[in-house]
Amino acid sequence: MTGQALNLPATSVGLWGLAWRRLRADRVAMLSLAVVGLFLLSVVLAATGLVAADWEDEVAVNYAPPSFVGPDPALAALAQPQRPAPPNAFDPLAGDIAELRAQLARQGHAAHAAKRTTLPFGADKWGHDIVRKTIKGGQTSIVVGLVAAFVAVALGTLFGALSGFYGGLVDDWFNWFYNVFTAIPSILMILTVAAVLQTKGVLTIVLILGLTGWTGPYRLIRAEYIKHKAREYVMAADAIGASGWRKMFVHIFPNVSHVALVQMSILVVGFIKAEVILSFLGFGVPVGVVSWGSMLNEAQNELILGKWWQLTAAASAMAILVTAFSLFADALRDALDPKLK
Repeated sequence: MTGQALNLPATSVGLWGLAWRRLRADRVAMLSLAVVGLFLLSVVLAATGLVAADWEDEVAVNYAPPSFVGPDPALAALAQPQRPAPPNAFDPLAGDIAELRAQLARQGHAAHAAKRTTLPFGADKWGHDIVRKTIKGGQTSIVVGLVAAFVAVALGTLFGALSGFYGGLVDDWFNWFYNVFTAIPSILMILTVAAVLQTKGVLTIVLILGLTGWTGPYRLIRAEYIKHKAREYVMAADAIGASGWRKMFVHIFPNVSHVALVQMSILVVGFIKAEVILSFLGFGVPVGVVSWGSMLNEAQNELILGKWWQLTAAASAMAILVTAFSLFADALRDALDPKLK
């Protein structure tokens, strides 16, 4: 030894470390991730009841406009107490009827005065706050998108692993099953499964979307397993007596998990839009459960009356989330691409 310091090799950075470096260098990706994180935080706060727990309270008059628009003149006139009509002298009950009408008018005026005539982004036809309703509706739509995407990717990964690893008759059967699903248009397949289940609810929507959305992940995962099953590390695992399931999900899956993750991020966007379409067509959430789709379904009748704020709130929230998730999914796919330097 000459006393010189040994130049030890630096610790190699794995796939996820390199991907995180690329994501941090992409400002659009980080901004999209922050927007998605804010939406997910609102879902957690709404689920725990810390935010929008009272979205069903009638805090405003029907169709109260947004505060930046100002109160509706018709609503302001309704808020003023009306002078009762003079009693009819030829009717012996006219005095009692007039007093009863005056009492009912005072009660109606008091109940009306207790409600607000404007809200930050308006109210619906029941007087619900649109902002709170949008947050609560986002909880349903986002949860449906995330859980349904997880179900679809789990099924696609399982089917693709079995098909690509074993090949032969197993591969032929899964390919036939895949071709049957892809031969039918996706929206028709979704409506068919919805008609067969004949029930409404969040779980039903998750099953509909999860059972019909596995084809994309299946195709990509199958191709990855066909490529990886002939690699040296799989042959080494086979030499030490590893079982087929262990080779598929302990040795191969960690090396193809980035494909499943990217597919899940892409499917979340599509399933959020699909939930909106199902709720808009009446196959979505039941009465008493709010989602962005049910808000858009209500807003189509309100738009005829010139009440545009519920449509704008639900559509804007969905557009912001879908855009941010799409940008993040594209950046994640690029960051996990091993061909990029």
